[in-house]
Amino acid sequence: MTYALISLPFLAAGVIVAVVASRSLPPPARRRRWWATAIAGIALLLLTAVFDTVMIGAGLFGYADGTRLGPTVGLAPIEDFAYPIVAVLLVPAVWTIARRRARRGGDDED
Repeated sequence: MTYALISLPFLAAGVIVAVVASRSLPPPARRRRWWATAIAGIALLLLTAVFDTVMIGAGLFGYADGTRLGPTVGLAPIEDFAYPIVAVLLVPAVWTIARRRARRGGDDED
């Protein structure tokens, strides 16, 4: 099994939850959310490229050849970039869902 196959279900879940959560936002807020997500995603991908390359280069961890797709950014295999993408999608989505539930819960108590 490759790292890409392990990451695929998490990527799919992250995209689904992010899309569902963003649908509850009004259109202007939805556009801002996706722009902010894109900017944060670019920053996280750059940080991942730099720090994974440094950590792999320092010998802190490595990847078996048969478990990678092959392409790398620096020393980091492209599969390593799935984790920051999932994080940048899920964190604001979970925040939106939690806020929406808190508002509903607060209305029910009154």
